[in-house]
Amino acid sequence: MLLETIADYAVKEQTSELSPEVIHHAKRAVIDWYAALLPGSVVTPATLLEQALAEDLDRGGARLATGRRATLRAAALINGAASHSVEFDDIYRDAGYHPGSPVISAALATAQSHRANGDTFLRGVIVGYEVSTRIGEAVMPSHYRFWHTTGTVGAFGAAAAAATVLGLTRDQFMHAVATVGTFAAGLKQAFLSQAMSKPLHGGHAADSGALAAIAASKGVTGALDILEGREGFGAAMSVNPDWAKATCGLGSDYHIVHVTFKNHGCCGHTFPSIDGALHLQHTHGFTYKDVKRVRLATYKAGLDIIDNAKPEGEYQAKFSLQYTVAHALVHGSVRLNAFLPERMRDPAVRALMEKIECVADPELSKGYPGQRAAQVEIETTDGRKFAHFQPYRKGDPELPLTDGELNDKFLELATPVLGEPKSRTLLAELWATEKLANVDYDLSTRTPVRAAS
Repeated sequence: MLLETIADYAVKEQTSELSPEVIHHAKRAVIDWYAALLPGSVVTPATLLEQALAEDLDRGGARLATGRRATLRAAALINGAASHSVEFDDIYRDAGYHPGSPVISAALATAQSHRANGDTFLRGVIVGYEVSTRIGEAVMPSHYRFWHTTGTVGAFGAAAAAATVLGLTRDQFMHAVATVGTFAAGLKQAFLSQAMSKPLHGGHAADSGALAAIAASKGVTGALDILEGREGFGAAMSVNPDWAKATCGLGSDYHIVHVTFKNHGCCGHTFPSIDGALHLQHTHGFTYKDVKRVRLATYKAGLDIIDNAKPEGEYQAKFSLQYTVAHALVHGSVRLNAFLPERMRDPAVRALMEKIECVADPELSKGYPGQRAAQVEIETTDGRKFAHFQPYRKGDPELPLTDGELNDKFLELATPVLGEPKSRTLLAELWATEKLANVDYDLSTRTPVRAAS
């Protein structure tokens, strides 16, 4: 059974000697998660979830983003939703999946509730990423036809992360992952409206993963062939899954070092077109006022989600290729302020959107999900024509954010929530996570965390 091989890896990873590279990239993932979490924690649906789950707050061993006490599962759910809300969370490209939201939310809530140290927390993060990204690769691309991987595949990652932090045995680990397979959910219909359901997918995955791990620690059992069984996850949610990918390279080729960190505050499918358009603008020096026509050719699986010439509201705008590219050309970037009401009404952006044509390119479509590319063509009012092929996105493994750029992203997104002193203190602690005696970050008072001896 697949789960036997996966569990053998996971249990070994509880005490294995991890390379400095893997530890470094795990810390990068945690820093990037916090960068998405903090601004997401002060907007809906997180603020509404705090009201809905009030009886689980101000008690318990875990914490919400800014320090409020919470029970383990409430923290996993609310932080999971918050970290997927502002569309700045990480991506594992080959699985079309945002691992940080479910995995780190579950790992941190479990680690805080059980007073685990930073090393144990990071091991949970690593195992959650390694297990879930591979399951995601095994069922893609057909899985993405209807299912949101962050909600479905993320549940496996959350269970694996929580189980690792709890130090479960081989059998317990298998039952945790087996049980969570029946909880995996998240329909892509949620992408198509102003509903708050999409970020809830990350929260539900974190919560269900934590629940499955806690239950397994007490003896609750699951169907151990839940992945490859006749009526299991693969059969129900994909077409001809390649289960060899679910275990290939476990413990040797670490997927966590190949994660994409977002450089724009919107859907990742828009990124190659944004990057390509900005490249042409910077290279040739034209302004948005000079643009006569824009043609964006990209891959169909992404375009099916982001081709929206008339987005209604902030959420749809984040999933509108026309809006995000127009905003980039007018304002120079697509950060959180791109979705403020005044920006949404900007007549210059709206006028430029009318000049944008979006098409699915057959060749680029064949490269999905392993490549996210776009061909960008811009014609100016004086007759000049420019073209650029953008093979990758800024933030992809081929064009990664440097540690300095990641720090800048963190401070940009955290400072409006925490203030600069607290943000810089937290950032320093996150870079030293493996040395911490506990990860009980109380950001409300900024209580220092003691280093491990």
